[in-house]
Amino acid sequence: MSESKDYYEILGVSKDASDDELKRAYRKLAKKYHPDANTGDNKAQAEAKFKEVNEAYSVLSDSTKRAQYDRFGSNFEQAGFGGASGAYGGGFDFSGFSGMGVDIDLDDILGSVFGGGFGSSARKNGPAKGADLRYNMSISFEEAAFGTTKDINITRHENCDICHGTGAKPGTLKVTCDKCGGKGKIQVTQNTIMGAFATVKTCDKCGGEGKITPNPCEKCGGKGQVRKTKKITVNIPAGIDNGQAVSLRGEGDVGKKGGPSGDIFVVVNVAPHKIFRRNGFDIYANIKVPYTKMVLGGTVKVPTLENDEELNIPAGTQAGSKFKIRDKGIPNIHGRGRGYIEYSVDVDIPKKVTDEQRRILTEYANITGEEVSPKKKGFFGL
Repeated sequence: MSESKDYYEILGVSKDASDDELKRAYRKLAKKYHPDANTGDNKAQAEAKFKEVNEAYSVLSDSTKRAQYDRFGSNFEQAGFGGASGAYGGGFDFSGFSGMGVDIDLDDILGSVFGGGFGSSARKNGPAKGADLRYNMSISFEEAAFGTTKDINITRHENCDICHGTGAKPGTLKVTCDKCGGKGKIQVTQNTIMGAFATVKTCDKCGGEGKITPNPCEKCGGKGQVRKTKKITVNIPAGIDNGQAVSLRGEGDVGKKGGPSGDIFVVVNVAPHKIFRRNGFDIYANIKVPYTKMVLGGTVKVPTLENDEELNIPAGTQAGSKFKIRDKGIPNIHGRGRGYIEYSVDVDIPKKVTDEQRRILTEYANITGEEVSPKKKGFFGL
């Protein structure tokens, strides 16, 4: 009796794993070790691992076989219960098709099993959307706040104006591919440790289209597309923030085979403001207020995005106090009002005072019992 295999360990699951856990583990490993996904020196090792993974799943995914395996191990077929047939597990056994004239497209089969993760041949003949493009734009703080209009030059793929996107020289037509006979696919025989498979692959001559261009267009070289630069006007909405993007639908690369054009995403880089800082739709600034107004109260002029406004400073205001002016911040990009401006107050201390100002301040210090430094005399004692 051959050595028993631990199918649970092979799939990397516990012995009480649910059917969904088994399927997820199997899908992950089957994708990893699929022969078409491994080439070179690792191909043989991957094929062996792929066969082992499928053998484990074919047993554990069948409730009857799993129960027999749990009792007798991987040699349960020698106990008269039947083997773990089916190289791909889960009811898929392709080993008997070799040499029977049956063409198997492994990518399409695995694509249906794994939700389209492998297959590509079935999608190469249809229309394809053009590529999306990105454009980085620098704007000022005020332009971001109130919106602006900018012209940009974008280089993109457009249909050739000579062949109108066909890729063929005017007056000529595409012809049926002589390699695949117009099917877009060719049969390739693969020899693996599981046997010989007659697989179907995308034709490498026509790229799956089924037609070739014997007389390509001289301007586009048979591609059907050329690169052109176009000026486009972009409307930047009021309230846009740094790193956000404006999408221009259908302004990207032209689609292929009648597919829709891609989009352009204009990503804005907002320059910093010399006074204000932004957080969402609210903006913040630091202002300095004279000591006398902080003590006695009064009004000061403060900057906004449009003009100066008067801000009332109550008597006894402390350094670090904050005041808000509503609806003077950034306009909401969805049109729902504006944010606020918040001012953080600091004391504006003059670097120089007159003799009269010094006399009054010294007198005030004497009244409050504070000690202050005397005025320093000059070189001649003045």
